[in-house]
Amino acid sequence: MKVLFICTRNSHRSQMAEGLARAAGAEAFSAGTKPAGFVHSLAVQVMAEIGIDISAQRSKPFDMSQARDMDAVITVCDDAEERCPVIFGVRRLHWPILDSLESIGTWDEVLSRFRRVRDNMAWRVNELLKDLRRAQNDERASDLSDGPWRDALPISK
Repeated sequence: MKVLFICTRNSHRSQMAEGLARAAGAEAFSAGTKPAGFVHSLAVQVMAEIGIDISAQRSKPFDMSQARDMDAVITVCDDAEERCPVIFGVRRLHWPILDSLESIGTWDEVLSRFRRVRDNMAWRVNELLKDLRRAQNDERASDLSDGPWRDALPISK
């Protein structure tokens, strides 16, 4: 299954979602409506804490041709949700995830916000992938029962 996570800057929320989905076995991508050009070091750090390396991921621009090829496109911030066009034939979801960088605080407070975002995203990604797998299995079962051979008689010796 193929999923695309979109955020404005594609520097931490969508990057964490991409890493989580890949670790769970999905073909995952992320993009930004106004990409920052970097992946935030705290996103890399908090993902490494749970054994997922996103250090090689890059901040990338949204590409409509890529989006059309997805099973699901998920916006993870309100700005991206407003800017993301309708993509016919692709499941579209919006997750209004807290921006870890929106408020100021001590180093520990900011790090704690990144961890909360990661943990929230992990739960959402897990639920999404379970739902997509269930839908794919239902589709396969439907395909099997509706196949051209469904009325075939059993072969006997």
